[in-house]
This record gives sequence, C-alpha cells and structure tokens, in this order.
Amino acid sequence: MARQATVQRDTKETQIGGTLKIEGRGRYQVSTGIRFLDHMLELFTKHGGFDLSLKATGDLDVDQHHTVEDVGIVLGQLFSKALGERRGINRAGYFVMPMDETLAVVAVDLGGRPALVYEDKVKVRLVGDLQTELLVDFFDGFVHHAGANFHAKVLYGRSNHHKIEAIFKCFARAMKFACSTDPRLKDQLPSTKGLL
Repeated sequence: MARQATVQRDTKETQIGGTLKIEGRGRYQVSTGIRFLDHMLELFTKHGGFDLSLKATGDLDVDQHHTVEDVGIVLGQLFSKALGERRGINRAGYFVMPMDETLAVVAVDLGGRPALVYEDKVKVRLVGDLQTELLVDFFDGFVHHAGANFHAKVLYGRSNHHKIEAIFKCFARAMKFACSTDPRLKDQLPSTKGLL
C-alpha cells in the first residue's frame, strides 16, 4: 500500500495545502511565494524520490517568517500522516553531501521525539529571496510535527547557496532511508519501548 497523505492547514497568516507520496518518483509541484524555498523543496523531493505537491499563500507583505515556518509544519504533518504507525521503517538515516566546495551532514531519527540541532554557517541575510535565519524555524516546524530528531551541520564551504542546498540534499537522502521499510521487521515498531 502506498504511503501518502494530504494536509490542509489554514490560519489567519497562511493557507497551505499539500500532498505527499513517500514511494514517489521525484515529482514536484511547489509554490510558496519564496522562489529559493521552492527550489529547496523541489530538490528535496527529487533527491528523496518522493512526490510532493505544495501550495502556500501567506502574509509575505508582513515578513517571510509565517510562511517559512508553516511550510515546515505542513511538511512534517505530511510525513507523520503518511508514515502512520511507523511499523517496519528504518526510523533513522543520515547522509553526507559534497556540494562543490561545501560539505554537509544531516542525521534524522523518526522516533517521535522532536529535537533540532542546526548549524549552516550561512553568513548573509538573504540567499536568493529567502531570509536565511528562517531555516531554523522551517526545520523546527518540521521536527515538531514529524516527530523527528534532526541534526544538520555544514562542516565547511564558501558559497552560502551551496551550504543550504547541501543541507536539503542531505535531508532528502536521510529521510529516504529513515522512511524506507525493512521487510524482516514489517510488523514491528522500531523501538524496544514498543511505542513511538
């Protein structure tokens, strides 16, 4: 059975609808009003082998904060809903990604306990049209609604674009493995507690 989900989240600040298919083909249709964020979600989808459709309308005339954070929340909700009880999943995954002169690592654990450690070494306010400080809010929204423990770190690099892109590519491939199932453990929760 395909693991997929649909979420609609409407607040006074943002209206966001999305669909996710975990066993996808890397197809995407993303529109957030922030082109660089769109690009990151597009490459996340492609490198994770997911299918993602996401449309966000937000109060960008005020600031990008609500839109970026709420997109992270919806992405987390989509994964949580699509994974269901999480039986048989690998649960954890990591990836190290070289992006030209930049090297990044991401590790994720879908064990139900949200935690975020994030260090991107980005030194500029904007990359493209994205306010870079908001990436922490994006991933914080994601971890709290996906029930994920998420660590991301840029080890070194020059290009701020490459630093962020390397993190999103690592994010994709770490999630791809963490969401993958092990047929030997298909009926089991990946925890000695018996509960996630």
